[in-house]
Amino acid sequence: MNDLEARELRYFVAVAEELHFGRAAQRLGMAQPPLSRAIRELERRLDVRLLERTTRQVTLTAAGEVFLRDARTALDAITAAGRRARNAGRPAPLLRLALKADNDAGLLPRILSTYQREEAAPAVELVLGGRGEQAQALRDGRADVALLVSPFDDRGLDVEPLLTRPRLAVLAATDPLAARSSLRLADLASRRLPDGTPVGEDEPARPYDAVDRSRPQAARSGLVAGTQQPVSDLTQIFRLIELGGVVCFLPTWVTRRYPLPGIVYRPVSDLQPATLAVAWPQEARSPAIAAFVRAAASVVATDAERSTAGVGR
Repeated sequence: MNDLEARELRYFVAVAEELHFGRAAQRLGMAQPPLSRAIRELERRLDVRLLERTTRQVTLTAAGEVFLRDARTALDAITAAGRRARNAGRPAPLLRLALKADNDAGLLPRILSTYQREEAAPAVELVLGGRGEQAQALRDGRADVALLVSPFDDRGLDVEPLLTRPRLAVLAATDPLAARSSLRLADLASRRLPDGTPVGEDEPARPYDAVDRSRPQAARSGLVAGTQQPVSDLTQIFRLIELGGVVCFLPTWVTRRYPLPGIVYRPVSDLQPATLAVAWPQEARSPAIAAFVRAAASVVATDAERSTAGVGR
């Protein structure tokens, strides 16, 4: 078999993600017939069927599922190689730090101050993004190191947990549950998260993602969901919560920054806590990354020592 080409991988990933040859061709900016021929040729060369096609649908085979995962990884690696080479070739290379605003637990200023005292400490460039984008930024070379909150996809990453804190339920002050001092997930079973899914007792550790487009509770209060793009901005989510649209869960380090009159925060006894971690690509051998990880761990350790000393007194 001849070596696979990045072009072939991109073609397959587009079809596998769209599960529709027409949409995949449009996404790739090409006609459908040559895309179909390219996928058939790829299957012929691999000697395995990757897709099941009928007149009504396209589905992945077991081999296709495996190939999709590895194709994404390979394409990320190709993209990352170029981005990392460009950064390394700068007159003054930067340490690119991926994070989401408010998800640093207030530690970033001290981490940067400690990091800058290290010998191998180039300037830091912030790569700001939405929730869940930081791990991918590490894999595709947009960032060298990241601060991120569990859970996240740690494929290809080394991870150092920094601290773990409770998450609180965020409710409208007018919600009947706001009168309680503590909740359980079962109490919130009739509520919905911002991505539209109902709160369940097995609710994963994810504070918010997108806007619920059905929101039966919102309808009962006279609020009707629109068809806007998913919302992940905290200010907008707080407004939806205040209006009775949704609930969400946030780490205590975020809730402390937002004391709002129309919003209340309540502990949930059986809710998974949030863990802040620093992560970097497994293959990285950068002294700058090592310096940043040391600085982050040092700041957290110093805080823990002070807290213990305070308890002792």
